[in-house]
Amino acid sequence: MKAADLQEILDNHKKWLNLEDGGKRADLRFADLQSANLQSANLQNADLRFANLRYADLQNADLRYADLRFANLRYADLQNADLRYADLQCAYLQGANLRYADLQYAYLQDANLQNANLQNADLDFSVWQLWCGSFSVKVDRKIFVQLLYHLLCVECDDPAVKKIQGMKKLIKLANEFHRTNCKRIQP
Repeated sequence: MKAADLQEILDNHKKWLNLEDGGKRADLRFADLQSANLQSANLQNADLRFANLRYADLQNADLRYADLRFANLRYADLQNADLRYADLQCAYLQGANLRYADLQYAYLQDANLQNANLQNADLDFSVWQLWCGSFSVKVDRKIFVQLLYHLLCVECDDPAVKKIQGMKKLIKLANEFHRTNCKRIQP
């Protein structure tokens, strides 16, 4: 979709979208916004359930509290997007660029993140699903350390697991965890 086409849709539906007040009541359910240029768009609180945002440019977009359940965000560019408290349950994020995105408190249950780029994204107080939809996600050292820290804090009676959890190199790396209010892991 060309930017001019999107602008015509927005102009024709301003009352329906209500973008003047920051998209607070924007109803974009099932909208076809494939390849749309939505850079820096204010879509805070927007209802984007089942929307097609495949290949959309959402760099720097404000999507706080947006409802993106079942949205198709495959290969979307969400770099620097504000997705705090967004509902991304069952969203399709395969291959999406989420570098530097703020995903604090985002609801990611059953979101497919395969091959998504989460380098430098903020996932604090979010959910990391333990299913195949989280395989092959590209992360940075900060996120790796955060996941490792949590893994080493799990209690398991298995001797082989305890041996791995006691490895000094892993503990040293895990103790780089950025949350300073968490206790340091002791060997």
